[in-house]
Amino acid sequence: MRGEGGEDIIMYIDEYERLKAVRYRTVREIRRDGSVRERKTAVPAEHSMTIYVNGREVMEVVCTGQYLAELILGRLLTAGIIKDVDEVESVCVGEAGEAGMAVLRSREAPAEEAEVFEKLPAKPAVWKEEWVFALADRFAEGMPIHQETFAVHSCFLSMKGEILFECEDIGRHNAFDKVIGYALRNQIDLKQCIVYLSGRVPADMAEKAVRAGIPVLAAKAAATYEAVQFAKEHGLTLICPARRDQLLTYDPFGTR
Repeated sequence: MRGEGGEDIIMYIDEYERLKAVRYRTVREIRRDGSVRERKTAVPAEHSMTIYVNGREVMEVVCTGQYLAELILGRLLTAGIIKDVDEVESVCVGEAGEAGMAVLRSREAPAEEAEVFEKLPAKPAVWKEEWVFALADRFAEGMPIHQETFAVHSCFLSMKGEILFECEDIGRHNAFDKVIGYALRNQIDLKQCIVYLSGRVPADMAEKAVRAGIPVLAAKAAATYEAVQFAKEHGLTLICPARRDQLLTYDPFGTR
């Protein structure tokens, strides 16, 4: 993602990377056999960030304090505030990661979350079973924060069987938006990608995928009826649950 002079338009006012995704506390462990002991345990940390667009506060997010610029970019797109990354002039993260500031090329007040959804191209998505099984295998291997806490969601961005980016967050919507923001920042064609989630797929997650132009959304957990209906109406292929031993597919074109 580059400005007119070729520079990265993402700016960091301070080093928010020092934010801790995991903290450690002493807990008392009580076992069924009556034994008791104290030990250290890992707990995920919450981070609050207020997002401003053209100087106006538009939302506050509670997230894991990693990839905050990507979260801002992705949320702008999946919330319908922008339709294309070219609308963004700059993104800044400051105040120890507590403020995210986006400047759009249009200086008008940012739009509220859009209610209109454009359908994906009216043709079957290109994907292979082995690509999705590989994503399920990668998820089963475990992500670092999840392995420590068992309390966060994971999300993967894949193209033609290659995992391009992976992240974790206390919120599955945040994790999805970070993946989308990474693609926008690195000029990756989302129309060629598959996104794999660790959580269930409700209707609003299917809406995010359509806004982002993702043709295939896979997840370890199931989709809701409303998500399946929305996906069918808008040309989104759902593969969920997508597990190591089987895939359940909802193909809006009836080709699989």
